[in-house]
Amino acid sequence: MLTKRIIPCLDVKNGRTVKGINFKGLKDAGEPAELALTYMNEGADEIVFLDISASNERRKTMAQWVEKVAQRIFIPFTVGGGISSVEEAKFIISLGADKISLNTSAVREPNLIKECSQLLGSQAVVLAVDVAFNGKKGRYEVFVNGGTTPTGLEAISWIKRGVSLGCGEILLTSIDKDGTKDGYDLRLIAEASNSVNVPIIASGGAGKKEDFLEAIKAGADGVLAASVFHYDQIKIKDLKKYLKSEGTPIREEECYGCTNRKN
Repeated sequence: MLTKRIIPCLDVKNGRTVKGINFKGLKDAGEPAELALTYMNEGADEIVFLDISASNERRKTMAQWVEKVAQRIFIPFTVGGGISSVEEAKFIISLGADKISLNTSAVREPNLIKECSQLLGSQAVVLAVDVAFNGKKGRYEVFVNGGTTPTGLEAISWIKRGVSLGCGEILLTSIDKDGTKDGYDLRLIAEASNSVNVPIIASGGAGKKEDFLEAIKAGADGVLAASVFHYDQIKIKDLKKYLKSEGTPIREEECYGCTNRKN
């Protein structure tokens, strides 16, 4: 059985890490490279950065913090947010990121997934899918623009299409659960996991160690969280010990900090 991954998520705005609830009420949570280094030393398997800036200086700012992160850590990290062309995706990888994440731009132009996959390899292309449950239609619906705009797309159908176009991983976020700390959307995770053969990274709702375990049992290959790590409510090393004690295959902590990142 493959090891399960613990993945801190850092939303970045104007070069600073921020966090809110249901994608709203953003508060400063620290400097990206410093937080990334802390998480690596605590045993994080990967880190995801989602740049939510909208300033005219965004490209310059992104280049600065992505390069800083690449210089400080050696575990894999993903960068997403506003990537709308193959050229931009290539640029992010050239700065030192291991993967790029596509979201809104992929919904608008699905062929971007295929183009990025062909250029970078499917292992470097993550499709981020932000989802909320539509009670009237009785199904999960895809949202874009930071979880603010409904698309009418049925979530599982979109996930299947993304995989068929070449993405190597799904970052699946429940908007309903985001920041609430009352557990992941297990039904959503299970439906996605049973629908495709690429890894599912579960996001949205982690509040206690048991939540991570339940998400893994539901089919998540990786479990992502933000505020519980940012505000020191759960230590990654303690989470790994707990999951291991429950029979979850986890990468040993001794692997971290033993070598330098590729330069």
